[in-house]
Amino acid sequence: MLPWHQYLLGIILLIAGFFHFKSPKIYERIIPPYIPAKSTVVILSGALEMVLGLVLLNPGTQKIAAWAVIVMLVLFLPVHLYMLQNKKASLKWPKWALVLRIPLQFGLMYWAYQYS
Repeated sequence: MLPWHQYLLGIILLIAGFFHFKSPKIYERIIPPYIPAKSTVVILSGALEMVLGLVLLNPGTQKIAAWAVIVMLVLFLPVHLYMLQNKKASLKWPKWALVLRIPLQFGLMYWAYQYS
């Protein structure tokens, strides 16, 4: 049996991925302009989050999933920086919340690393 916090991370990834499909326009708005095919990126990143959430919950694949989650979160960092720098992309979030999201990403990476 896996630790409860591994299930929690898997569920968080599943839910986060689901919202890419539920509200794709919001995610398209936070993608930096230099990234092409925004709608495709939103769908692919949502699907990837969901798949990794499930794969993280399998003891036989958790190590590769953990590393893939870390890589994915590194690739998401430009989105968080763009949200901090661009008023339209900030989704009217307070500045402190946008700043807090960046170290939160590193915390999530460390969390995933626990299963590698």
